[in-house]
Amino acid sequence: MEQTGSDRLKTALLLLAVAGLVIGLAFYLADQARIANLVWIAGVVPALASLVIEILRSLSRGEVGLDIVAALSMTAALAFGETLAAAVVAVMYSGGTFLESFAEGRARREMHALLSRVPRTATRHRDNGLEDIPIDEIAPGDRLLIRQGDVVPVDGTLASETGFVDTSALTGESLPVRLMRGAEAMSGATNAGEAFDLTALRPAKDSTYAGIVRLVAEAQASKAPMSRLADKWSLGFLAVTVSIAFAAWWFTGDPIRAVAVLVVATPCPLILAVPVALVAGLSRAAHFGVLIKGAGPLETMARIHTLILDKTGTLTDGRPKIVSIACYGDTSEQDILRMAAALDQASKHPVAQAVVAAAKAEGLRLPVPSEVVELPGEGVVGRVDGRSVIVGGDGFVAGRVGRVSGDASGMAAGSVLVAVAIDGQMAGHLVMSDPLRDGAGAMLNGLRREGVRRILLATGDRADVAERVTEGLGLDGVRAGLTPDQKVLLVLSERKRGPVMMVGDGVNDAPALSAADVGVAMGARGAAASAEAADVVLLVDHIDRLGSGIEIAHAARRIAVESVVVGIGLSVVGMIAAAYGYLSPVEGALLQEVIDVAVILNALRALRISPSDALRV
Repeated sequence: MEQTGSDRLKTALLLLAVAGLVIGLAFYLADQARIANLVWIAGVVPALASLVIEILRSLSRGEVGLDIVAALSMTAALAFGETLAAAVVAVMYSGGTFLESFAEGRARREMHALLSRVPRTATRHRDNGLEDIPIDEIAPGDRLLIRQGDVVPVDGTLASETGFVDTSALTGESLPVRLMRGAEAMSGATNAGEAFDLTALRPAKDSTYAGIVRLVAEAQASKAPMSRLADKWSLGFLAVTVSIAFAAWWFTGDPIRAVAVLVVATPCPLILAVPVALVAGLSRAAHFGVLIKGAGPLETMARIHTLILDKTGTLTDGRPKIVSIACYGDTSEQDILRMAAALDQASKHPVAQAVVAAAKAEGLRLPVPSEVVELPGEGVVGRVDGRSVIVGGDGFVAGRVGRVSGDASGMAAGSVLVAVAIDGQMAGHLVMSDPLRDGAGAMLNGLRREGVRRILLATGDRADVAERVTEGLGLDGVRAGLTPDQKVLLVLSERKRGPVMMVGDGVNDAPALSAADVGVAMGARGAAASAEAADVVLLVDHIDRLGSGIEIAHAARRIAVESVVVGIGLSVVGMIAAAYGYLSPVEGALLQEVIDVAVILNALRALRISPSDALRV
């Protein structure tokens, strides 16, 4: 994993501090006390200098952290000649910052493919031929060829008679959309049918996808930074430490006692225990397929007030499935499915492939079709086992064979009808929809038990579809027909109530994921843009793992707080002992090491966190 400049600096500071402590001890044991002191000072100064710079930066932002106590203890120890104690503190402090950096680096991995969906080139008609050009060279009015499977590079209007595009990554519409000549196609959509021509409306930098990328950048820039759990204890602990150290010096006149108090007070239980517990929590979450990009998001997951869910590919599976088959006449459901799937083997249309997959799942034998003619975006005509078969949209098939009384053409909103005609007669309809994921309802109930008070649906899909799909889930609200910027506004408005988690999988969700306190992406099948913008990525295609991640976050944070409370309690006892002269600075540093070991062992309990079956479904 590639390290950042900050990571490399923290690693170097830890190595210098450890080397200074070990080499200094070697010289000290060889009766070279003067050289040992110089070596210890050399190991402390880089860590102290880096610490002072970080403190000044924090103060400039109006933040007061526990780093001040560590800086005071190192400075006082050096000032009064307690160089060994200063070296021990430097190792403890640099070790804590290294662990914190490790937590971030370990979790993020290589996730810098924000624009992986965007094509780098486009195919343009020019002088009765075709040429490949960079998308930056596309000008309004250019005629482009969009092949099957290509991502539309710029916004434009359809120049062919028809086109079939998959806009699920942009709008949340789960099923492909048929466009007619003159209709506008958005950049970022995928050609799900035959090749078509597109007349560019605007340059790539001004198109829909580029606008979404800008929204992501703006949302990330406006997002409030996540505070470290340890810093919430900083002011109180700092006040107690300074008061005890000042009192020890004031009443005894011995500055060494104050130094001993400061050394014992070095907040290593906070600096060490918190990142250890959180790194363990990150590791445990990854074991269940939940990649959390750092300790900050893990802490915040434990405080989520509102959950906002996208629909397509998140709350629903994102792939159409047959929910029922309407039969007319003597043809059975199984025969309708078999005939339709056999003919659809010749089509690459997503709905056709879903029909074929359903038939294979039923174990049906599918004969090879013949005399197949496909009208892109309309349907397929051919012969199966010597019989004439037509499969396609309800209007397409009914226009060729007529309707039958009481057919399913008036099905509820949110369903897609695939009509099937056999030997010139309407035989039936395959009723398809994008169903809820298995266990979605149980998962939402489990999240409410984990403290999530408000659950909303935010989708670019139609309101009637969204309400039908989520019926009975007990959501606190459904927001439909939303554009990417409207999703951002929804997140920002909900943040006034408390921390917000947003879950999505499409390009259109990326800005909202960035704006949320915690953004969660469905990484198994979701867009790279959403995975990049998110703080958490579900590596497996199971929404129920979200519950596991939140439960792990709660447990890891609880263990971290327990370690902090116990560590601070022991440190306060040690400070009082040092103030009464029972501990020298070096002894105080060693006592602090013992406390560190105890709290770290306690923090490592986070490696054994096991989510309950109720949330894992």
